[in-house]
Amino acid sequence: MAREAEFFLRQFERILSRAITLSQGVVRCCVLDSGEVVTEFTDCAEQQTQRLTGIRIDRALTARALRLRGRECAEPDMRRDLAMQVRQLNRDALALVERLIAFKERLLSGVGSCDVFTANYPLLIEHILREARLYRAYILQMLGRGEYACRELQNSELFWNRIMMEHALFICGLLDPTECELIETSNGFAADYKRLLETSAAANDRMMGSADSGALELTEKFRDFKRAGVAGIEACKIRSIILPLLADHVLREANHYIRILEE
Repeated sequence: MAREAEFFLRQFERILSRAITLSQGVVRCCVLDSGEVVTEFTDCAEQQTQRLTGIRIDRALTARALRLRGRECAEPDMRRDLAMQVRQLNRDALALVERLIAFKERLLSGVGSCDVFTANYPLLIEHILREARLYRAYILQMLGRGEYACRELQNSELFWNRIMMEHALFICGLLDPTECELIETSNGFAADYKRLLETSAAANDRMMGSADSGALELTEKFRDFKRAGVAGIEACKIRSIILPLLADHVLREANHYIRILEE
């Protein structure tokens, strides 16, 4: 399974490399400026994680992403050849993510039946499985296969509130027991997102995404907490078993969610 995971890592690096090449001058500035693609911590987090785990990471991809030029809100002049390349990239990504979903499902099944041991929480495997399915839904939507492709694209706020809640739970569980203040703060964020989920589930669909939900303000606070966490982990000032790149990853997802809420 480790060899399989290595295979998927290398294949998605290739997919990302192609996406970066095709994104020059095409991706909106607000996406590049949001901190969801890379943050000020990403390069250092990759370097530290590679050293600590022995897993090779193509750090040139981050350097290339940092050099991307964005566009303003106006639609780009999409050349026919570029559109065809993007469509083929989406087809290749779809085929690959289908295999990754099957791999994660098999891993989760193995862990659930006690045939596989991992230091990852079963909930974390479920978490990344849901994200892979959302990724698949995005691709299917871009390929024009069905209305929003599948149910994962519905109730986006519910999805990301749940992701944020689970991030808080994971952070709490991966901190050293002596980090009492950070654990208490993480638990507080988990409880706040749980309340948001309960409120959103009970509310009318027309209320979803409204400023009244409180999701934006809460996620901005959580983003700041995560940013301080990445800085502390990279500087070896926080006792935990959180890899630097995982800390940066959850920060980028908070940045992504904030952009969605702002739009």
